[in-house]
Amino acid sequence: MDDFQAPPLPVQAPQPVVPMRTDDGRGDTPAVDVTLTASLEDLQTDEQRRVLDTVSQVRKCGLESILSLPQLVVCGDQSAGKSSVLEALTEIPFPRNDNLCTRFATEIILRRAASNSLTIKVIPDSSRPTSEQAAIKAFKESIINLDELPTVMGKATDLLGLNSLSTSNLKPRAFAKDVLSIEIEGPSRPQLTLVDLPGLIQSETKGVTKADVDLVSDLTDEYISRSRTISLAVVTATNDYANQKILGKVRQFDEKGERTLGIITKPDRLPSGSGSEKAFVGLARNEDVFFHLGWHVLKNRSFEEGDSSLEERNAAEATYFRKSNFSCLAQDSVGIDSLRKRLSILLFEHVKRELPKLRKDLEEALVDTRTQLDSLGDRRTTAQDCKTYLTQLSLSHYEVCKAAVDGHYEGSYFVSDADETFSLTSEATICRLRAVVQFMNAQFSDTMRRQGHKYHIVPVKTLTAVDTTWSDEIPDPECLSPIHMTKSNALEWVSRVLTRTRGRELVGNFNPLLVGELFWEQSSKWHGLAEEHVVEVAEICRRFLDRLLQEKCPKDVHSRLWSSQIEEVLEARNAAAFRELETIMEEVKSYPINYNHYYTDTIHKSRRGRQRAELAKSVKDATRKDLLKGCNSGEHHTTSVDIDQIVESFSNNIDPNMDNVSCEEALECLFAIYKVTQKTFVANITTQVVERHIVRGLEKIFSPIVASGLDDRVAEAIASEPASAKRQRVFLEDRIAKLKHGQGIFRSVMGSAAA
Repeated sequence: MDDFQAPPLPVQAPQPVVPMRTDDGRGDTPAVDVTLTASLEDLQTDEQRRVLDTVSQVRKCGLESILSLPQLVVCGDQSAGKSSVLEALTEIPFPRNDNLCTRFATEIILRRAASNSLTIKVIPDSSRPTSEQAAIKAFKESIINLDELPTVMGKATDLLGLNSLSTSNLKPRAFAKDVLSIEIEGPSRPQLTLVDLPGLIQSETKGVTKADVDLVSDLTDEYISRSRTISLAVVTATNDYANQKILGKVRQFDEKGERTLGIITKPDRLPSGSGSEKAFVGLARNEDVFFHLGWHVLKNRSFEEGDSSLEERNAAEATYFRKSNFSCLAQDSVGIDSLRKRLSILLFEHVKRELPKLRKDLEEALVDTRTQLDSLGDRRTTAQDCKTYLTQLSLSHYEVCKAAVDGHYEGSYFVSDADETFSLTSEATICRLRAVVQFMNAQFSDTMRRQGHKYHIVPVKTLTAVDTTWSDEIPDPECLSPIHMTKSNALEWVSRVLTRTRGRELVGNFNPLLVGELFWEQSSKWHGLAEEHVVEVAEICRRFLDRLLQEKCPKDVHSRLWSSQIEEVLEARNAAAFRELETIMEEVKSYPINYNHYYTDTIHKSRRGRQRAELAKSVKDATRKDLLKGCNSGEHHTTSVDIDQIVESFSNNIDPNMDNVSCEEALECLFAIYKVTQKTFVANITTQVVERHIVRGLEKIFSPIVASGLDDRVAEAIASEPASAKRQRVFLEDRIAKLKHGQGIFRSVMGSAAA
């Protein structure tokens, strides 16, 4: 920004110096016009004007309500002499005796224009009722000379209900957050905005409540907290500066003192040579409260000098600083003329630094406003407008939805807010719908494996190979675990079921229905787990569609479109999914039918495992170890195996209780059929229920075919703009126009390469 070059502006000829006196009612006083005096031109050089013209043009196109623009704020405690400082600085004679100027913020806007004019209006506080705001906004006065300023300000005070004799219908109050705006234009006016704030109040009084004290404090905070504000902190020499609240305020929001200039007023009230005078001289030298911008001392007009002109005021001030003990200060830190020069440099450098940031803020505000306007969609006034809008909306909805269902995550919708962590609670994760459904199906499969069975056989040391196979199903301890039982307890359970299912089969055989009953009890948790999974996937799909519509259309269209077109279809799809689930459960609750060879392979494998275990036990029992003859160490043995004993033991290893044999075989059949059917059940739920009824065809719920099939009446009912949306559209379009105007100003002044 150091090499910033603005285009040259034509140099204005100096305007004639016109005495500026307020009419005190004691005779004929020359009218005071609003032309510029030569001294005020010192506030800015031509180079500074060229830079500040940029900000002024941005402000003039209405962006002060959108962006924080550079400005000077005069702030201080009550009766610190703020208005007198502002009057001397701007040469605008504010009323000082009737406190009209201290009840609310006064914004003085100086602008370059072809002719002289002065316009006064009031910017209402946004917290006021709409009716009051309308009445306040209607106030606007134009005057041709400054003699009329006190009268107009009195009208504004009366309008806001701040006058005890107010004729306004507003509730009386001592202070207001409204802003009195005084806009002064002229061919040689500097481009500048200054604000005079009400003085900070120390405590409550008869006419001032605690709410008033807090209001003034909050108002001061609001202005001086802005990063582009240069605070002129006014401190009166008639009170110990340690007791003046403004110093604490500016240090709170400007800790390093980089954008605060301290101003000491009324130094002539201090006894010459007193300790108080020495303390304020030290303060002016920046020895106590340090500001990078330093301090400045001004002598205001005394009560006796109230009728003197600004030229007489300046002459008296110059005489005082030549003769008083403040003469030890540098000439550039005393007097109103040197203050103007200091401010011209400070403001110029400040604005030079802030212009690139201001341009960046403008660009960001423009992008944000365009996004808000885009969310409103095209204008929707007629039925045809509404139908065209819905068709375009449905096309965009269809493309994104289909991509999400198919798992093709291309485009800004899937990339802009992508999360690093995959979480079902994240909206950015849910937009990748296929990935979420796959993840949930995998979780469902794992849950069925860990929790789907009612009974779990706990492995013990004496279990056979078949028990080890079943032990693979040990669930996660944190999950709702199945009921644990030992192998012997499991055989007792089978025996009880066998007893109540016995038919005409021979002893040693079991009723074929036994396996079915065992299976129904073992799979009794399947329905609840499957139903829970279907509900969760359906909810994820609902959230996906809801988020997608929120991204694509405004809230009013979203709510009407959802209730009239989408919600009912989703409910129908969910109902179809649950009907499909019930059909599958009916098959589960019927006698198991299987043609999968995995069932017989599992049975054979478990039986071979049991036989191997029995054989291993027989071999172990028939094996004998003897000490090798001639070995005295006792470490050498001979091993002998009695083959006949093995054959005999293995052949006789038959349980004479035929029911026990039947229970063992039935349990093996249960293990095998459960595993086979569980895999089939998981596949059926994920494909025939979730995929067929919940996920597949989700993009067709609101497709271009659906939108084009809506009749005009329905389309208009869904998409027509409410009055609030129309007002919002006008507001956003106006805001975009202002921002684009400001954008053009920056491009023409700073160049497209400026950042």
